[in-house]
Amino acid sequence: MSGDTHAMPLRQGTTFSDEAVPEVDPTTTAGLLSERLQAWKHAVVYLEDYVGAVEKVHKAHAKEYEKVLKTISHPLREGAHFDQGLGGVAGFFENMRVNTQAMINSNAETEKTLKGSVLPILERLHKEIKAKHKEVTHGVEKGAKEIDKARNNTQKHIELLGQHAAAFESTGGRMNPSDDPYIIQRGVLHRLSKQVVEENNHRNDLINIQDSFKAFEVHVVQIVQQAMDGLSQVAGGQAEKTRALYTDMLGAAQRIPGDFEWNGFVTREGYRLVDANDPPRNVDAIAFPNQDHNSTKALVEGSLERKSRNKLSWGTQSAYYVVTPSKYLHEFKDDDNVRYDPKPELSIYLPDAVIGAPTGDKFHIKGKDKSKSFSSKLTGTSELNFKAHSAAEAQKWFDAIRIAAGATGPAYESQPASPVASGHGSASDAGSKGGKIDTAHAGQDVGITGEDTVSSPTAMSPTVTRQNTVKDTAAAGEKKATA
Repeated sequence: MSGDTHAMPLRQGTTFSDEAVPEVDPTTTAGLLSERLQAWKHAVVYLEDYVGAVEKVHKAHAKEYEKVLKTISHPLREGAHFDQGLGGVAGFFENMRVNTQAMINSNAETEKTLKGSVLPILERLHKEIKAKHKEVTHGVEKGAKEIDKARNNTQKHIELLGQHAAAFESTGGRMNPSDDPYIIQRGVLHRLSKQVVEENNHRNDLINIQDSFKAFEVHVVQIVQQAMDGLSQVAGGQAEKTRALYTDMLGAAQRIPGDFEWNGFVTREGYRLVDANDPPRNVDAIAFPNQDHNSTKALVEGSLERKSRNKLSWGTQSAYYVVTPSKYLHEFKDDDNVRYDPKPELSIYLPDAVIGAPTGDKFHIKGKDKSKSFSSKLTGTSELNFKAHSAAEAQKWFDAIRIAAGATGPAYESQPASPVASGHGSASDAGSKGGKIDTAHAGQDVGITGEDTVSSPTAMSPTVTRQNTVKDTAAAGEKKATA
């Protein structure tokens, strides 16, 4: 055993010493028992507060579950997509609404049951403990007062006995009968007997109170157990019910077959779904307004090789060219309409262009690029040299371009500058040559040259005007001679 010793607490106030007037407070035991009752009362108050808080929690839960219910209280948006019968998503949400409403009702009923059944048990126990405390306190206080009164009387006679015993020595035994120490000593015994009776009565009262405490505490514990049993049945039962409700919601979700909604949707709306057996769409099979309008049919189209407009480069580049009824010659990278939006990289308005007659498989056009591309802004008017796959192919392109340009006369090779325009030669030569050009231009909407590069129609206009003047002068002279 350890060398340390623990002194056991001494019980004070349950017995009295052999002294006539003990120094022990007779209310010590009563005070201890009263304090114990206070402890039990506070324990019951704790339980009351606990049950009251649980009651408030369930009341709050009922309100909170009302908020939960509001989240699914409205019909499903686009609900027509779901089967409205049982066993589907719509039925599952209806199950959730019913179970959530049951949770609201369950919490409200729990709150009422706790307030009406469990709390009253603890409140009654609280009153019993309070009454017991009052009984113990008042009974002990009354006995303590009687003891104090008896002790004071005894103490006075003991003091009186001491005074007269001392006077007996000084007076030589001569005293009044009432002051005789013998009589006073008997009075002390008389009062002491009454004090002892009061003390013993008080002791018996304390013993009875102590004995009743055991039974009373058994009663208190039993009532506490009863209250907790009620709390467990009400609150615990509500928790089990909540669990069962959530389990039922889970079951409603798990019972939905994975393809239930889709199969129902296909049955209801199958006529609006894509038929997998239908062939895919083909652009060639699609018709749209003005698809076959004359303005959409190319006069000629195909691949040609063209020499680059960049003087520093050499060789030719192949591209896809189209002559349209709108009198344009368009250049594209290729004839693919799928990968890229077909935007011309070159567009020449043929009526404004100068077209050279083909030489073998080659021909050339001089005109302004109107495609509004970046390169068109840099180059302006330029001569384009083309090469077809064959001479016949070149002639086909040339004929289509003549038709688009509106030219009707024969193509001609480029001529040297007019003598009249240069200031040399006779008037008759100028007239004859001017007439050839006029003849050529009179039947054409656009100048057509040979293989060599010639000036644009705008540049040739002053020369043609001068030749026409010479021609008119010669005609006037002949008329005068005849006259």
